[in-house]
Amino acid sequence: MRRLKIAVVGVGHLGKEHARVCAELPGVELVGVVDIHTGQAEKIAQLHNTCYFTNYKDIIGKVSAVSIAVPTKSHYAIAKEFLQNGIHVMIEKPMTGTIPEAKELIHISKAKGVILQAGYIERFNPAIAAIKKFSINPKFIECHRLSPFTFRSADIGVVLDLMIHDIDIILHITGSKVKKFDAVGVNVISDKEDIANVRLQFENGCVANITASRVSLTPMRKMRLFSEDSYISVDYQKKDALLYKKSPKLTLKALNVSEMDVSTIADLKSYVFGDLLKIEHIKMDDYEPLKKELESFVNCIVEHKEPLVSGEEGLKAIEVANDIVCEIERNLKLAHMPSMEDEL
Repeated sequence: MRRLKIAVVGVGHLGKEHARVCAELPGVELVGVVDIHTGQAEKIAQLHNTCYFTNYKDIIGKVSAVSIAVPTKSHYAIAKEFLQNGIHVMIEKPMTGTIPEAKELIHISKAKGVILQAGYIERFNPAIAAIKKFSINPKFIECHRLSPFTFRSADIGVVLDLMIHDIDIILHITGSKVKKFDAVGVNVISDKEDIANVRLQFENGCVANITASRVSLTPMRKMRLFSEDSYISVDYQKKDALLYKKSPKLTLKALNVSEMDVSTIADLKSYVFGDLLKIEHIKMDDYEPLKKELESFVNCIVEHKEPLVSGEEGLKAIEVANDIVCEIERNLKLAHMPSMEDEL
């Protein structure tokens, strides 16, 4: 059986993991790795018994697919060249830094008949895969994604760096368009927003509150989805999810709370949450999300299928993220505008 020839472009902190996974995938030949830093490229190539290159153009004609994990500012130019040469592309998030760039890559991929997949790894998190089995119609979604400053994505702010993961997941879950939003953010270390919060209101009535920070001491990646009779708590890091479901008995009328004295109501706390609120762990498979993501990319190429996170899906998240960044920048400018008294 002929193996799919693939290369990884950019083998730094994240790209080296792409190379590791690609080297292990059945039916795949890791033809080479590319990095402008010769020492890093050579080191990763030796680990996986493959070739190394310092110019991505040198692998054109040698591969059928590439996984791109370079800084965001280089995504568009590199992906465009591969797509124009009929090479399937997966790009780490965000797909591009601008909306026009994303649209052009989508257009080229369609014209050339090749796959363009956006690298939103949380779509492949076992916790997200598990909760999709439930009929979720959330009325409110709350997300917290916090991490220390790594200096690896200094070319973009926290919205495109971290928050975009949650934007993509929420757009996917709600299946609705954003109706209105309010966003705030502040610069702490970089010249772009390092902490941001946005409240999104969707056309279907759902509301989402998202907080992202890259200046936190303790990493956190959590999401909670509230529906009419239950809510789901997801911990991406632990690959864990809990379902809290209300019993039909859990109503003020059924409990006759109005007829109880204060001491009896106090005693109800453990009774209500212990017996009338069902809490269960959501069962899920145990696998590495990155491996599942790259497996999906390869399978889509082999089976000529549309990727789970297509270029269009990547564009939707970029459009919302771009609106949020513009709103944050506008608010920051307003906050720094001199008052009449200052001018006098």
